[in-house]
Amino acid sequence: MTSIDRRRFLRTAAIGAAAGGPLAALSARTADATTMVKHPFSVDYGPLRPVRDRTTGLELLKLPEGFSYVSHGWTGDRMTDGRPTPALHDGMAAFRPRWGFRYGGAHTTILVRNHEVGDLTGAYFSPNYDPQAGGGTTNLAFDTRRGAFLASWASLSGTVRNCAGGPTPWGTWLSCEETTLVNGEVRHGYIFEVPHDGVSDAVPYKAMGRFSHEAVAVDPATGYVYETEDATPSGLYRFRPRVRGKLARGGRLEMLTIGDGPYTTYADGTGTVYPEIGWVTIDEPDPGPGETSVVDQGIAKGGASFRRLEGAWYHHRKIYIVSTSGGPAGQGQVFEYDLRRDKMRVLFASPNASVLNNPDNICVSPRGGIVLCEDGSGAEYLHGLTTDGEIFPFAENAVVIPEGGVPGKSVPAGDYRGSEWCGSVFDPSGKWLFANIQTPGITFAITGPWRRGSL
Repeated sequence: MTSIDRRRFLRTAAIGAAAGGPLAALSARTADATTMVKHPFSVDYGPLRPVRDRTTGLELLKLPEGFSYVSHGWTGDRMTDGRPTPALHDGMAAFRPRWGFRYGGAHTTILVRNHEVGDLTGAYFSPNYDPQAGGGTTNLAFDTRRGAFLASWASLSGTVRNCAGGPTPWGTWLSCEETTLVNGEVRHGYIFEVPHDGVSDAVPYKAMGRFSHEAVAVDPATGYVYETEDATPSGLYRFRPRVRGKLARGGRLEMLTIGDGPYTTYADGTGTVYPEIGWVTIDEPDPGPGETSVVDQGIAKGGASFRRLEGAWYHHRKIYIVSTSGGPAGQGQVFEYDLRRDKMRVLFASPNASVLNNPDNICVSPRGGIVLCEDGSGAEYLHGLTTDGEIFPFAENAVVIPEGGVPGKSVPAGDYRGSEWCGSVFDPSGKWLFANIQTPGITFAITGPWRRGSL
């Protein structure tokens, strides 16, 4: 790519972000998903190379030249509140702290981090929802000027398989249980709200549905919460709260419909437009064992079926929803739901694994760049996606713990390069990208010359 081409690309990316989001600009340039190009590395950032962790000195990641990172919050690390860090790091969100918060300040970012623990060996603190359940969330404070983590604490406990979720406009994290487990008299499969600067009361929002939750995206104009379900068949749901921003007060759960009757999106390819969508009410959002599931209730009323809906992201009055295994090739779809026009389409469907291999979560940087977490096989990458339909690996998991372990860490020796990336999110300023390696459970803060390229 010449310098003129690069400037043209960056200008296109900026225009796309301003006019309707980078994915909207992408769709205008990729009417056919087969035109998408996967590069071995970004033409702007350059090839990946091993980079030493500023915390441990180990080469845990491969990144382009000029990028660096710090690791923190390894599984078992003692947090500021004295508790050990739980395992299986997953979805995250980043927040500006409220005024007067202990770890607040112009350069502080607060992260809320999920832990997809599914065992019933005991909750790690109280209050908790289920004293036997080992999942939940932890919070971390990070100084973006110094590049240093300041504090960490447990914020939700007693839940199961906290996979993803999403931030709210009022500064909380909605943590989702990816399960419908029943533990004795305790049902799981709910959404819990977690303050970025405190501790959750661990009360489930049962009106928001009991199913295998994955992610949420909140429309700040209405306060409606859009929910994805990691199952097949799965539905796309909308929760309309009685009071905007007060989810605990209940509301109505609805499932998306396409056309007049039950519709299956499984094989829909790039450019498919759904001119008529609607919503049907879920009569029993909290079904018990043996009762009709939420998705079956919706399908019976004409609801649309998807294959494994996972990531969701709000940007510029549009919501982008990822189907991990949908599309003609079964390699993934990204749907765009235009909230203003109340229209939905398939933004793109991967034509084969070499272009995009089962995408999971997505996020958009403050500059309009797109980060995709793939949940496929082989080498594990964070991918960048340009508005020209070009995909490239930005970061590679290179975590290998040597024999004897790492001083001060309880993580055992082993090769963890096959573990997935989770929870990618930029701090509000766009200077730092945070992400997790789920196993052995490490949080990374990555910084570098972002403006040199598309992220």
